[in-house]
Amino acid sequence: MKAPLLWYPPKERRDQSQMMHFLGTINERHGLALSSYQDLHRWSVDEGETFWRELFSFFPIHHSGDSGCICEDWGFDHYGWFPRVRLNFAKNLLAQGIPEARALRFIHERPNLNRSLTYRELREAVGQFQRPLGQYLGEGEVLALYMPNIPETVIATLGASSLGAITTTISCDFGPQALGQRLGVSKPTVLVAAVGYEYGGVYYDCCKTIEEICGRTPSLKKVILVDFLNARPDTSSIPMASSWEDFLDDNLGDPSFVDLSFNHPLYILYSSGTTGPPKAIVHSQGGTLLQHIKELGLHGDIGASKNLFYFTTCGWMMWHWSVSALFFGGTVTLYEGSPGYPSVRDFFALVEKEGINVFGTSPKFLTALQRTGKLNRNEGESLETILSTGAPLSPEIFDFVYGKIKEDIHLASISGGTDIISCFVLGNPLEGVRRGEIQGPGLGMDVDCFDSQGQSLLGKKGELVCKKSFPSRPLGFLDDPGGKKFRKAYFQRFPGVWHHGDFVEIGPEGGCRILGRSDATLNPGGVRMGTAEIYGPLEEIPFVADCLCVARGEDLFLFLKMQEGEILDGKKKEWVKKLLRQSLGPRFVPRYLLAVGDIPYTRNGKKMELAVTRVLEGQDGDPFLLSMANPECLEEYKAHGRVCEK
Repeated sequence: MKAPLLWYPPKERRDQSQMMHFLGTINERHGLALSSYQDLHRWSVDEGETFWRELFSFFPIHHSGDSGCICEDWGFDHYGWFPRVRLNFAKNLLAQGIPEARALRFIHERPNLNRSLTYRELREAVGQFQRPLGQYLGEGEVLALYMPNIPETVIATLGASSLGAITTTISCDFGPQALGQRLGVSKPTVLVAAVGYEYGGVYYDCCKTIEEICGRTPSLKKVILVDFLNARPDTSSIPMASSWEDFLDDNLGDPSFVDLSFNHPLYILYSSGTTGPPKAIVHSQGGTLLQHIKELGLHGDIGASKNLFYFTTCGWMMWHWSVSALFFGGTVTLYEGSPGYPSVRDFFALVEKEGINVFGTSPKFLTALQRTGKLNRNEGESLETILSTGAPLSPEIFDFVYGKIKEDIHLASISGGTDIISCFVLGNPLEGVRRGEIQGPGLGMDVDCFDSQGQSLLGKKGELVCKKSFPSRPLGFLDDPGGKKFRKAYFQRFPGVWHHGDFVEIGPEGGCRILGRSDATLNPGGVRMGTAEIYGPLEEIPFVADCLCVARGEDLFLFLKMQEGEILDGKKKEWVKKLLRQSLGPRFVPRYLLAVGDIPYTRNGKKMELAVTRVLEGQDGDPFLLSMANPECLEEYKAHGRVCEK
């Protein structure tokens, strides 16, 4: 039975989308009669070489060399994409915007810090940073950013990539141990660091962390300090340091650009840490650019007139993804601070105030917004699309968006990961949105659902896989001689096929549901279920603020974070158990139903089921702590584990 259709794109919007223009181009050039997104996706996978060639030529990508040779390895043995193409990532992001158009809009939780940069100002700022940077940073060397989400972070990233350097970004809320773990692997030559930041109205001084990390990172040659809050702390003990203002070149002028191979390293990203210590993943400049252009331009319909606002820290891949929207010459809005300060409702009001067209967020935020109960329906006149990622989006949140936010809106749940710096499945502007479903796989992505034997499943839960290579597949991991860790991470389960570690269910028309991490599987009585299937029914319980479910052997543990002022008494426990029994069946009624003060999350907003499983089993939770936003909460789970043992 099909899920209810909640929205279908109006004809004018559908016909004017870049996706429709691309489909028309393919039909005209190849004598085809593709009429739907499903037709186009099937063709993009079956005729992969032609698809990627056409995509490369559809957008104005500045490059040199022969783009006719598409891929030397459609498997995953080595990175074989566009081996004869040379380009520069930063050049492409800065090339399209007209000089006086607004490139960056910066919003702080303290409004007096808000500012904007035009494309002319952004190019000049990148040039001012790049010219002195070349004295310390060479092609293939690493620039580390320990920064909040501010314009200087974008400027530094583009300045480094214009020189052929590699950027690694780490959010300021990481402490010295987590920061040291990452920089110890990436070995940066230059560090750009904020001396402090604000979150929820509280100032956090980063100087001691910076000083400590400089002493533990012998590869560093230069430290550039950013004091965007004008806090003026004492930085005299930080070695090799100069201020951002003193470092910049005084002369205005555009940057120069180094021509690089398509597979030249661009970013080092770190996995979220839901399955253990984070992996340092290396991504290519050409693959990142091409995949982001496809997803933003075709799937997201981003263009020169659009304003994209994705709430993210600069340590999450969604920051890199949203910065790539500069390619289209529109506005990228950056937000720094807490989305709950002064309130969730005030934060969402920025959408209308700033004229946001595409707003990116997480299920966690949409749930918090739903619980405020203070929305004026259809108030965001400019808002065309809501993007959501970081966790599965429940059917109830689909209802909330269309019932309380806006009727005519494209709600696009998307899913991929830091591993691929892009998406496997996401929205598209040609088809309707069905309740609780992601619209389908991305163009050129040979996504499938496998059973345990590697056979395709339709309409049933299985493992999310990708059977052919794609441009944004990573180059590999750092500190991984011979690529053993890389192969083990993605190809051990199904040799030659990318195994992502998510449960998925794909319908006959391509719509799909992500059902949680398969490495956090619930398996009571031999019936496998993803954690997202447990969380969905609990969305509607008024006294539950958040939840987390794990298994220890045959026993299910359901931890509930209660709404303020609520207590988990016997009556409420029976309510929860009855709901799960009716929704999922008796096997999924938890043996242990426990109230906790907080739910452990990564800094990217992902629940850390495996960390809780580990501590319940009496193991050390240390491998997860450095990736956790709230590591102190694990102590409560350890105590629950000891009590349940008795």
